[in-house]
Amino acid sequence: MAFSSKSGGLKADINVTPLVDVVLVLLIIFMVVTPLLQRGKDVHLPQSKSSDDTKKPDVLVISIPRDRKVWVESKLVARDALRSRVSESLRQFPERKILVKGDDSLKVRDVREVMAEAKAAGAKAVSLAVEQAKP
Repeated sequence: MAFSSKSGGLKADINVTPLVDVVLVLLIIFMVVTPLLQRGKDVHLPQSKSSDDTKKPDVLVISIPRDRKVWVESKLVARDALRSRVSESLRQFPERKILVKGDDSLKVRDVREVMAEAKAAGAKAVSLAVEQAKP
């Protein structure tokens, strides 16, 4: 914007205040929205050198954090109600894959029990979530 100064010439300074305001608003929006994009409960995944590409939106995410509680998507589910919850979801979408996110501090037994319950509920494919190992 050009403003006239007392000397009669044009002022050549750029007013960056509106630009900074817009950038800060966008930053706040991204900070609020980003945590909402993650599905399931937050867990620390084990690392693997190879992984299966199961990042499709039709995947049912079962999370097992460090405290060994079972979460289906973002809802806490008792272990004895897991089979009915998964079978209910599979009745709505029969071809849905199951993705199990187990914390790397868990024993294999804990994750295996959840996988067995998902299979018993009628899941055709159960996958484990891992992080890509950095070379």
